[in-house]
Amino acid sequence: MTAPTTDPSGAPAGAATAVFTGVGVTAPNGLGSEAWWQAVLRGESGIRPLTRFDASRYPVRLAGEIPGFVDADHVPSRLLPQTDRVTRLSLAAAKEALDDAGADPAQLPEYGAGVVTASSAGGYEFGQRELEALWSKGGQHVSAYQSFAWFYAVNSGQISIRHGLRGPSGVIVTEGAGGLDAVAQARRQLRKGATLMVTGAVDASLCPWGWAAHLAEGRMSHVPDPARAYLPFDAEATGHVVGEGGALLVLEDAESARARGARTYGSFAGYAATFDGPDTPRLADAARLALADAGLAAADVDVVFADAAGERAADRAEAEAITALFGPRGVPVTAPKSMTGRLLSGGASLDLAAALFALRDQVIPPTTGTARPADDCPLDLVTGAPRTGTALRTALVLARGRGGFNAAAVVRAA
Repeated sequence: MTAPTTDPSGAPAGAATAVFTGVGVTAPNGLGSEAWWQAVLRGESGIRPLTRFDASRYPVRLAGEIPGFVDADHVPSRLLPQTDRVTRLSLAAAKEALDDAGADPAQLPEYGAGVVTASSAGGYEFGQRELEALWSKGGQHVSAYQSFAWFYAVNSGQISIRHGLRGPSGVIVTEGAGGLDAVAQARRQLRKGATLMVTGAVDASLCPWGWAAHLAEGRMSHVPDPARAYLPFDAEATGHVVGEGGALLVLEDAESARARGARTYGSFAGYAATFDGPDTPRLADAARLALADAGLAAADVDVVFADAAGERAADRAEAEAITALFGPRGVPVTAPKSMTGRLLSGGASLDLAAALFALRDQVIPPTTGTARPADDCPLDLVTGAPRTGTALRTALVLARGRGGFNAAAVVRAA
């Protein structure tokens, strides 16, 4: 069992504050951060029948698919033969985040800005296409770009190259927890001297090869009704829906952001990661450690963005972790990913974006599908419509990854 960790830099209390200054989103229910956020507040779901491939022979045919993304609108033509869909979505989100931050990388110190992303699948569709070429035509027909287009770190690399971000770069592979773990790693780089980091995660693996992998795990809902397929914390929950997309964010040292007059969404106040032991879920430990890292108590948290597995046992375990900290129905809990499906590593960073916008607009987005939580999940789950009227200053974001990864992050209003 791995020991729990807070920020891996081991930075002392009082270390430089990290603030979010830019947000870029590619999500099944909205392309672009404001389009997505307004869809979330309307309770508009992006879960629908798959169209990216013929899924009629598969037992699961629903996904959170991003409609209307035109590659050529977001990616230079010379990059199209080199990149998988996940990289093209990532490049679009990164550009939006940097534009939103008003940051010009050319004006930053040469090695002062970098990229840390998370990935769960790399360029899956690209890899499938090249394997088809290998088996049907022979090795001479496999693209040389396969050498990097499939790789987990390709998004960080392509974003770095396109925007001239020559500072620290890396990738985190912790499945659903990755979107938080990457931001924590970016904070570490700020504490080591970087001034700006593009961070977060986007994942996309809606192709037959990726679908086979998702099905093999046995956790996807087989319910064919998009409105009833993914029901976090519901007594009738039967599994999750897989989606594509996520969020990339610009994280800056607060002093540097202030010096250039940047607007801030909020601060990355606390973080911790744990790993489950045998029959010992440790999500609650991650949350406690993240609050300690932020110098806050549970009573300071105004809303929790849940991991929301959509499976009965996993939902009960998360409900137990939340009630252990806050008591039964002790804090508003929401799961806007009920409108997108689980986006692998992209889901947690999209929840971070939702938390920042919730703090900005003083509104808690709803969980859709689930009408009321099951009796064994005693949560104050926000359902049906957004909730207002509660002062929102601090949000706790929870995430779990396949294999036992847990992460928790605390964000505070600007």
